[in-house]
Amino acid sequence: MMALYSANSIGAYFSLLSLADMPIEKAYFISPIVNMEKLIMDMMHWAGVTEDELQEKGIIATEFGEALSWEYLAWVRSHPVSWHIPTEILYGSEDNLQSMETVKNFAAGCGAGLTIMEQGEHWFHTEEQLQFLREWLIRCEK
Repeated sequence: MMALYSANSIGAYFSLLSLADMPIEKAYFISPIVNMEKLIMDMMHWAGVTEDELQEKGIIATEFGEALSWEYLAWVRSHPVSWHIPTEILYGSEDNLQSMETVKNFAAGCGAGLTIMEQGEHWFHTEEQLQFLREWLIRCEK
């Protein structure tokens, strides 16, 4: 049995898809993308792109450096997440990629524990954020 597993951001999303049936005792996700369709739809909104435009063009480059892909959106929609592994989530209140509501809904739906760091960002990178992350991991292991 794989005792522990951790992932962050998009790595957590791909873990949700690929490891849902694995014998994992506990998963730890940091700033996870738990709803890729919602993120893509948000990115489309930020870029002023409609579903019809994306479907017609296939791929659209954005000003913020990400390419939107109709094929990828369709793939995401055809591969829903089903997660039932005991999980702890660390989320920053200032995460700009996945909304707090989205993460809370995911956590509630799968029974995951959720810790929110006030003023935390999507990427835990400051000394304060990294210290919070270290302390969170220690608390979760007890």
